[in-house]
Amino acid sequence: MKRYDLIIAGGGLTGVAAGIAAARYGLDVLLIEKNGSLGGAMSNSLVYPFMPYWTTSKEKNEKVYLSGGIFREMLAVQKEMFSNCDDRFFSPEQFKLLLDSMLENAGADVLFHAKIYDVEKSGRKLETVKVFAGCEKLDFKSDFFIDATGDGNLFYLAGCAFALGRERDGYCQPMTTCFRMSGVDIELFIKDMEYIQKLYKEKQKTGEITNPRENILYFFGIGEGILHLNTTRVIKLNPCNPFDVSEAEKIARKQIFELVEFLKKASDAFKNSTIISIASDIGVRESRRLIGKHVLTAEELKNCTKFEDAIALGNYDIDIHNPSGAGTSHYYFPPGAYYTIPYRSLLPKEYDNLLVAGRCISATHKAQASVRIMPICTCMGEAAGTAVALARASDSDLQCLDIEQLRKNLKNNGAIIEA
Repeated sequence: MKRYDLIIAGGGLTGVAAGIAAARYGLDVLLIEKNGSLGGAMSNSLVYPFMPYWTTSKEKNEKVYLSGGIFREMLAVQKEMFSNCDDRFFSPEQFKLLLDSMLENAGADVLFHAKIYDVEKSGRKLETVKVFAGCEKLDFKSDFFIDATGDGNLFYLAGCAFALGRERDGYCQPMTTCFRMSGVDIELFIKDMEYIQKLYKEKQKTGEITNPRENILYFFGIGEGILHLNTTRVIKLNPCNPFDVSEAEKIARKQIFELVEFLKKASDAFKNSTIISIASDIGVRESRRLIGKHVLTAEELKNCTKFEDAIALGNYDIDIHNPSGAGTSHYYFPPGAYYTIPYRSLLPKEYDNLLVAGRCISATHKAQASVRIMPICTCMGEAAGTAVALARASDSDLQCLDIEQLRKNLKNNGAIIEA
């Protein structure tokens, strides 16, 4: 049985950033990913594009990036390898290759097509993860662990306290299967969009459209004539219940083909169009959330709180897709304003060698709706990987970490800016 310095559960951008950060400090790292490529929601759920991760400086009216460090390095590597990216739009297929390359160059190991199904622990320390990979059962020991699964699978197996869904009824934000169409006359689509949206609502009233979402959500930028649609909405099902998720996959696919048929009838922009991809995994906005040392609240975000142990920044709006029906609520931050995420929100109360990073950190339903986006999650991953490296170097645990040293290292790498 091989022993690692750090085992990371989950190979999305969060887990990859954690692995790169820790491996660059010389740690022996294993990243365990359930699918066959890195990127997580980007690769398997077709989540696109990057939501805004910058603000505007009050003095010079210039763009100030709130998510930096390894995240911005990823964009630079894509530009160097493929020369076709910008601040928001990217090629998901190219990202799969560049993430492989960055993690390999850092020196981390990856195990694809593997799922953690159990853990062994002793007192306040996790010791072993038990993994299914193919038909094999494998055990891996480690000194430290990071849960970057999004669903909090590792901390759930370890018995950490957690919350699920909004406080009043437990419903999570809707699940969504993204899809893409090619051969779309984009110019005509834009011209017809107001009519299409109006007709969509009429068809909802007649029952021809079963999707409860209030409008059609779409993005451009993947390629010429390609329309990206993030518009299916599956409500009132538990993203941590495998039977509910199975049902959600079927409901979302039905909504996709309903919508495609509707679009072809509604506008000549779609007369030569076809579906080119449907996400292999339904997208999950919200599931388990750790109840950690500090539960981050929406009020703290709105107050633009600057925590002493801040390890990541953000100002993405508090974007809540109605868990029980139509409607999407927003709270937008003013220009120049941003909040911070404290290290304590990555820290479980139960363990000294486990961190949680990504959308499953310790936060309320409303606060999670803002911190869940990919750029911010990537920065949380970098912070977690860096924290483990510092704990290992100082022979300390994650509960007693030198926070000022962690922040100094993150600042030096451009991962956080000065308040």
